[in-house]
Amino acid sequence: MNILEWLVFILIMLFIHGLSTWKLYAKAGRKPLEAFIPIYNLVILMRIIKRPTWWLFLLFIPIINLIMIPVVWVETIRSFGKNSRLDTALVLITLGFYITYLNYTSEKLTYVENKDLQPKTKTGETVSSLLFAIIVATLVHTYVIQPFTIPSSSLEKTLLIGDFLFVSKINFGARTPMTTVALPMVHDSIPLIGVKSYLFNDDHTKKETSLLNKFQLPYFRFPAIENIKRNEIVVFNQPADTLRDMDNFHPDRNYYKPLDKKTNLVKRCVGMPGDSLEIRDGDIYINGKKDKLPESAKPQYNFIVDTKGVAISQDALVHRYGAREGMKYDNGDFALTNTGQYFLTLTDKEAALIATNPVVKGVKKYLSPKGEDGKVFPHIPSLGWNIDNYGPIYIPQKGKTIQLNLKTLPFYKRIIEEYEHNSLKIQGNEIIINGKVSTTYTFKQDYYWMMGDNRQNSLDARYWGYVPFDHVIGKPVFIWFSWDKDGSGIYKVRWNRVFSVINGDGEPKSYLIHFLVLIALYSVGSRIIKKRKKEQV
Repeated sequence: MNILEWLVFILIMLFIHGLSTWKLYAKAGRKPLEAFIPIYNLVILMRIIKRPTWWLFLLFIPIINLIMIPVVWVETIRSFGKNSRLDTALVLITLGFYITYLNYTSEKLTYVENKDLQPKTKTGETVSSLLFAIIVATLVHTYVIQPFTIPSSSLEKTLLIGDFLFVSKINFGARTPMTTVALPMVHDSIPLIGVKSYLFNDDHTKKETSLLNKFQLPYFRFPAIENIKRNEIVVFNQPADTLRDMDNFHPDRNYYKPLDKKTNLVKRCVGMPGDSLEIRDGDIYINGKKDKLPESAKPQYNFIVDTKGVAISQDALVHRYGAREGMKYDNGDFALTNTGQYFLTLTDKEAALIATNPVVKGVKKYLSPKGEDGKVFPHIPSLGWNIDNYGPIYIPQKGKTIQLNLKTLPFYKRIIEEYEHNSLKIQGNEIIINGKVSTTYTFKQDYYWMMGDNRQNSLDARYWGYVPFDHVIGKPVFIWFSWDKDGSGIYKVRWNRVFSVINGDGEPKSYLIHFLVLIALYSVGSRIIKKRKKEQV
């Protein structure tokens, strides 16, 4: 649904509102014609139901309006004496058309000038309070800050599995929801039951258009307070729709899951718009120079640690040498291969440390050799690219023009069709975009290259390519809790990570003690103030 279609839809709904309420407007002492004047009719309605005019703005905020509209329905019928549970149920079940019924059978209805003086039921007060709590929480969740959980080891040693984050949406500009019919404060599925949390027909091809999908809003983002910086950690919607799809990802497949309902991922932005990125033996090079990561980043690789069959204690592997992943037994212990070797995921420093162990005879980084096809983006076997030796590849920048031919098209086909919404056909050796033969293409938005610090155990841009700016959600800023599933007792909580900041240059620093001190001071201060007030009375 484009902006014009959205405006037409609003006008139709406001006209239906007029047909459903004009007699009620008259009962309230207003002119019936006022019920048909777009926007103004809602201003008058707020006066009729004795609610502040700023409620009007909430009616036009996506997702929030799904909560506010039923609230206004209930307030409307209450203004005409319909205050029972049955009336409330009827207006909700009929999606507001109970008001239409009352409008045309309104002979016995009386406008209640001071409906707030009517007796209120405990249930009604509870529901009202709950609804407004949900509205406030949804506003914050949608436009300011959102909780996020680290589900995988892609950024292991930087962000750990079990870290609970707050992601700021205002840093890179809050994005308005595009999927208008969805449950508030949940992503693509309802927790516990796993049912889809939004209404959208994602099982169709380009030739088919679902009426339900017409309720999608156009992309819009509020102004940002900062730009994405190189090597920052970023939360974004995965270009492929779901992790299941990504495992079978191919650039010619068509995905139609709504942009704002695509899987949330968190990676490090190692490539910026306009960069030329290359990976040589696991190291990232930007514009020909080796990338320098911040101190807080801890890139990891797979290492073969040869002990000639001599075991190293599991406690030492985990707590001294920092091993997290690699070949393990079913019980989670690290395993020796038949050749007397460990296969461990370590940082370079950890690999150097374990090499000093007397039983270790050799430590070798396990890298895919250059020229060995790793089935990575853009999925051209003849390139011989893999996760350890990749590129060079250009990262598109808004406003920049590239030469387009059958050789370069696989790199940009998905951008042209899916991310920037053009029609694309190939006729012989000609590329036709929007009905015109094209030998160049100019990008409409910036693109980024997102990778995990756990270099060889991360499904990232090397598999599915560029991340468009419109897929960016926000910036992780705070770890408010961290849970270690392998810990025991009070040590299941990683206390040194609770209330710590993210994206700094150094190690995460916990501010839990500072927070507890503030809480204690607030509690003491509140008691002193209350005691003084009692003494004054």
